[in-house]
Amino acid sequence: MLYATLLTDLSEGILTATVNRPEKLNALNHQVMADLEMLMDEVAACADVKALILTGAGEKSFVAGADISEFLAADAAGASRMAQRGQDVFARFEQSPKPVLAAVNGFALGGGCELAMSCHLRIASESARFGQPEVNLGIIPGYGGTQRLTRLVGRGKALEWMMSGQMIDAHEAHARGLVNHVTSPKELLPESRKLLSVILSRSPTAIARVIAAVNASHDGRIDGFEEEVRLFGECSGTEDMKEGVTAFLEKRKPIFPGR
Repeated sequence: MLYATLLTDLSEGILTATVNRPEKLNALNHQVMADLEMLMDEVAACADVKALILTGAGEKSFVAGADISEFLAADAAGASRMAQRGQDVFARFEQSPKPVLAAVNGFALGGGCELAMSCHLRIASESARFGQPEVNLGIIPGYGGTQRLTRLVGRGKALEWMMSGQMIDAHEAHARGLVNHVTSPKELLPESRKLLSVILSRSPTAIARVIAAVNASHDGRIDGFEEEVRLFGECSGTEDMKEGVTAFLEKRKPIFPGR
């Protein structure tokens, strides 16, 4: 699929999508949001895509935030629609049954930090910088940042970072649980692929249910424990479960059919 603002490459089941607006530090605008939504349509529909890496063009920025010029034309209703649109698109990443990893190179600020947090996993370059600096513009995070940052790092640190608008370096982000791993800029994509390759060697039907169960823990409409029981029961009817158990008993490596 061709995109106006994304570059894509599919290799060994891993689709790498690069936000390609380096002259704007890969800032989010209406077109990027539309392309991200179409990207998740492709991930969902294409059987050849087993996992997704999301990154930004160049070494300076993953996604530096939203395109601020679009804010000035919006009244309160328009701003609310913009925030809802961002939340809806980012939810597609969080709810994907296929693993989604943000390879964060450089700035991940505002909407860029929110986009990274909507991915299941985050690996950061040593040069990465995270933050929700919206208070400097007289606004607050609107694409899910107040919720996801709080879940990842805790209420106290989330409030401190969002109220101060300060940037966080990769190592502090790792220490606080915002990112899974920190690596050199050169190794960012290789390490991202390495982690996803390990995950893709496991049962895809089980991975999808792990994601669903974890998401349920933050959904006030669902009892997470009950959802875990239901999803655990579903696993018993899959070919993946039969293959996994049989391979364990036969002391061999499983070959999961993904069904």
